[in-house]
Amino acid sequence: MTAEVTWLDVWTPQEGADRVRALFAGTFEAEPEGTWSAPGRVNLIGEHTDYNGGLCLPIALPHRTYAAVRRRDDGVVRLVSAQEPTGIRTVDLADVAPGTVDGWAGYAVGVAWALRQAGHPVAGFDVAVDSCVPYGAGLSSSAALEASTAVALDEVFGLGLTGSDEGRAALAALCVRAENEIAGAPTGGMDQAASLRSQDGHALLLDCLDGSVRQVPFDLAAHDLALLVVDTRAEHALVDGQYAARRASCEAAAARLEVATLREISDDPRGLEWALDKLDDEVQVRRVRHVVNEIDRVTWFVALLDAGEVGLVGTLMNASHASLRDDYEVSCRELDLVVDTARATGAVGARMTGGGFGGSAIALVAADEVDRVAQAVADAFAAEGLRAPAFLVATAAGPAL
Repeated sequence: MTAEVTWLDVWTPQEGADRVRALFAGTFEAEPEGTWSAPGRVNLIGEHTDYNGGLCLPIALPHRTYAAVRRRDDGVVRLVSAQEPTGIRTVDLADVAPGTVDGWAGYAVGVAWALRQAGHPVAGFDVAVDSCVPYGAGLSSSAALEASTAVALDEVFGLGLTGSDEGRAALAALCVRAENEIAGAPTGGMDQAASLRSQDGHALLLDCLDGSVRQVPFDLAAHDLALLVVDTRAEHALVDGQYAARRASCEAAAARLEVATLREISDDPRGLEWALDKLDDEVQVRRVRHVVNEIDRVTWFVALLDAGEVGLVGTLMNASHASLRDDYEVSCRELDLVVDTARATGAVGARMTGGGFGGSAIALVAADEVDRVAQAVADAFAAEGLRAPAFLVATAAGPAL
């Protein structure tokens, strides 16, 4: 029996702005000062490298989170989201501190808190949020919420940060602080950088050691290829301790090796085996092996893109997934099923993407094979009795605006 294939909608910028403006007016009985938006992201390669000072290569998605904002004269923030049935949340900025704001509101309020901590004159505001970034899919819905809030506050309060990449990098760092300290998710900086610093038609090569970026042309259509993203709809949460445990293991290994980050192992002429021989914890050995090899895979992936050999990156994607599954242990049944099925159906390469433990996988496929691969994956999930996945085709989109 053929399973139904579900495609995730993407809104036009006008549709998104109209939706969030209507939500704002209907909730707060006033018009917003404007609407802003920020994209989700999908990472092509370079997983769990950001908090290790490594390299990663995300693209911004066409799917965006929209925010309508109006400033207030007091220190109160009122929030409403079309994705949350809890109605209006009200928070006093003076009371915001780590552990004080739970749920989705922490990501938005946390940005205002971080801006104020950095000395920027941010007061209260009303904000309405609507989004077509899949929630809980490992496609950075949280970073899209943070970045859309950040660019809105930047304009509403006249901070002047979005006009340069340097300013956007500063905003991204503050969004990371908001997520780490207020939302309580110990993520690295890739997601926020992708949402704020990407360019249309390009992948973002991010060096997480110094925050520098390089825009890498990424046009799969020119090579008759497409990037199929599969939201497994398996439960995905980075605040349940597993992500933090991986990060802590890497930090412990770095301390044992007497380096500031595992990136130093990647750059060390003595090589990976020297580092692994110094570790006596088998778990740390596996984690370090993944991180160092993954950083190398990013370098090779970019070299192939630069050479116009896009069709050859599949081997790197496959190796990345095997490493994430076996050494980093962040894959799951659903992610493995997507990857195995896509490859068996002719994908050039496939891998899980994002933090893991659920979420999404990607497959690089011939442009005229997208529907056939998606159907095969949907059928495989149905045959295994799993919740039906959802699909989108990713193209490299622009940043938060």
